[in-house]
Amino acid sequence: MRTILDVFGRCVPSTVEDVQDRAIDAEVATANSLAVMRLTPTDRDRLLIFTAAELARARRARGLQLNVPEATALIADTVCEAARDGVRLMEAAAMGASVLTEADVLPGVADIVTEVKVEAVFDDGTRMVVVRNPFGEGAGMGSDAPGAVLVAARESVELSGLVYLTVTNTSDVPVSITSHFHFFEVNPRLSFDRSLAYGMRLAIPAGAAKRFEPGEPTQAPLVPIGGARIAIGFAGLVDGPLDAPGAKQAALARATEQGYLGAAS
Repeated sequence: MRTILDVFGRCVPSTVEDVQDRAIDAEVATANSLAVMRLTPTDRDRLLIFTAAELARARRARGLQLNVPEATALIADTVCEAARDGVRLMEAAAMGASVLTEADVLPGVADIVTEVKVEAVFDDGTRMVVVRNPFGEGAGMGSDAPGAVLVAARESVELSGLVYLTVTNTSDVPVSITSHFHFFEVNPRLSFDRSLAYGMRLAIPAGAAKRFEPGEPTQAPLVPIGGARIAIGFAGLVDGPLDAPGAKQAALARATEQGYLGAAS
């Protein structure tokens, strides 16, 4: 006759080592049975935008006005979903600019959120989309907005070395250039005298950007790059001191070889 111990003895571990071995076996079996989904930082950011946008949609449906994070997320999500549907960059930006009006957001939001930038995945790759005036032209409270900056009167100061170049965007999409980008190395589809732009940057406030529309000649104000005058990175046409002997000629030769408009003499 079998006893209780005979029946259950096989299930009860007799030593600490048996307990540890069985625990390890259980962990391995569990890990093998689960499909692990790993997300990249970009995937996590996209899901965060989507979650915030869903919250914004729910609150908007209840008749609530949106705050800055909610409005920004809803606009960004609209752009990303439009890109996922296969539309072109300009159309996606237009859809983002039309999803909300000033009446949909809290007072002052239109003055704070003057543009929304988001990286969206289009059929031809990832592109930065800039949605300007997302609540309509002229939206906002102006000088009456919360935290508005009232600028004192001051005299205009002429910048040293300031020159103007006529730049034509020959591509099909707008191109934006930030303040401290070495202008000589900007988008190869921008046509202008690259030789005159060597060692120069846009004469606009730090962190700002100038937009060049397709096919429209635009005056670009340029000033010499200051400091140690070393250009590292950008398009890789210089990667060193701007004023080193032969640096400009070598950069022009590389730009010409790579098809930069306006580089050939």
